[in-house]
Formats: sequence, structure tokens, C-alpha cells
Amino acid sequence: MGAAVGDALGLPYEGMSKRRARRMLGASRLRHRFVLGRGMVSDDTEHACMVGVALAKAGREPTTFAKSLARSLRWWLVGLPAGIGFGTLRGIAKLWLGFSPDHSGVWSAGNGPAMRAPLIGTYAFQDRVLREALVRASTRITHRDPKAEQGARAIAAVAAYASSHEGQLDPEAVLDKAMLEITDGELRERLGVARNELHRPTEQVIRRWGLDDGITGYIYDTVPAVIHCWARHEGRFEPAIGEIIACGGDTDTTAAILGGLAGATHGFEAIPADWRMRIVEWPRTVPYMMRLGHALATGAQPPRLFVPGILLRNAIFMALVYVQIIRRALPPYG
Repeated sequence: MGAAVGDALGLPYEGMSKRRARRMLGASRLRHRFVLGRGMVSDDTEHACMVGVALAKAGREPTTFAKSLARSLRWWLVGLPAGIGFGTLRGIAKLWLGFSPDHSGVWSAGNGPAMRAPLIGTYAFQDRVLREALVRASTRITHRDPKAEQGARAIAAVAAYASSHEGQLDPEAVLDKAMLEITDGELRERLGVARNELHRPTEQVIRRWGLDDGITGYIYDTVPAVIHCWARHEGRFEPAIGEIIACGGDTDTTAAILGGLAGATHGFEAIPADWRMRIVEWPRTVPYMMRLGHALATGAQPPRLFVPGILLRNAIFMALVYVQIIRRALPPYG
């Protein structure tokens, strides 16, 4: 639910510059504005749900998990989702051509695997070996650049350590532990900057990486920015999600990942009620997501999804995306 709320709040600002995002946000409290004061989710939440279903079906078996997630991704593509990343698209196409989940990924360092990682970290928060195996399986279905796995591993590690503290945590200590699970020098350097500059706004920190116009889909841009914003606000939903959206760029994905981390940190009750209740979705409704979370927590089978409704939902969603495009042609500019 944390990921869904972040995704829905960030979606109307996707692709905006920092300046335009700040002007659109204004001084009022962050709220849903995708359609008539309501929010809808993008592929980020859909991937989180598919990860949840695969975990519920596979338990602690990474190979079974990979097969289940790959099957869901194949049929998800048939539903003609909007805004699918090019790397993810090519990876799923290879699944349809008969490649196994371990060999279907393409050479890409996009942030797709990071958006699937918070739930994995929360699920396997007590078992680093299992967590890394699940992250590897999830990543290699679509991305085989080692950077993609390293970025997803960092997000899963933060989610895991945040989950284990039940809201009472030292963000610097969590980052120290998470960095021990990262071997790539570039990512470690960026996470070190994030850890050492928690006193500075995230939009100032990301300028060190040339992100003056917003956070890109490159996983080493997304992950350190999200982790810095999460740590700076100690996982509190409202200030963290508001700040990451104000950074501009790939706002639905950055806010979805941050929402997942905030949910892992403080739990469902910390999500503002109006943010939860004003998501309008079908067939992956809010009650569906709640039942899926319950299944993961109890070991039950995941709830069934009304698959025939996905095409209709995606058609409506695409029409509303075009409304958003028209809205962006109107003031305020910048």
C-alpha cells in the first residue's frame, strides 16, 4: 500500500522538471490529482503486486518465485500496460520467445528491478541469503546489467533493516548495514554521499550527479536519491514523498519505491487515510492489495484477480493519461 500511494501521488508529475513539479505542487498539502481528486497507479504498483503473488505462491524457493513472476509478467504485457520501460518490454518479449527467467533479461541499468525490491526486502528481512537470491531472480527476468541487481539489492536491504526495527531506527545505521551488501564502487560512493549529507535537501544532494532537471530512470540515479530522501525524513510518508516528487523526473517510480520503504518502516497505519482511500483502481483494487498483503503475512494463497478486466482498465487509464498530457500544455509553465 505504501508503494501504491507513492505511485498514485507521483504519477501526475512524471517526466516533469524540478521547477515545473514544484510549481504544480504549490504550497498546499500533497494530494491525489490524476483524475477528479483521485489517484490511479502505474506499472510500479502492478509489479509490486505481481511480486507479492509470486512470493505467496513460491514461499522461500527463488526458482519457483522466478517462474511465477515470469508467468505473471508475460500475461501482464498482453494487457497492453501504459508506460512500460524499454528494458522491461524487451525482457518480457524474450520470455514469450521461450527464454528462461534466468536468461530473459537484457543489458539495461533501468530502475525497474528497484521498484520490485521493497516488498522482497520486507518479506525476507531476516534472511540475507534468501533476500539476495530473490532480488537476483526478480532482476534477471528483465535486466542483466549488474548495476540493476546492485541497485535493487540496496533497496531490498534498506527495506529489510527498516522492517526489523518497527519504526524505531537510526537511518545512518540502516544505511551502513545496507552498504555492506553492495559491492559496486559507484553505487557505494553515491550511498556514502546520501548517508553523509542527510542534513541537506535531496534536491541539493542529487545535483552532485547532474540531476538538475529531475531524477532519471538510471538505477544509480534513482536508488541513492530515494534512499537519501527516506533516511532524511526517517521514513515518514508525507514529508518524504512530497520531497521526492518535488525533485522531478521519474516521479511515479521514485515515489513508489519511497512509499514502499516508508511502509516497511512505519507500517500501514502510518499511511495517511485520505491517500489510501482516494485511490480508485480495478481490478487491482485497494481491498485486493490488502488481501494480498494478508496472504503474504499468513502464508495463505494469494487472492484471485479478475484478469478480463485488465484490458478495459488499461484502456481507461490510457485515455486519462492523454488528459494529463493536455493538462501539461497549460500553465503553470517552467
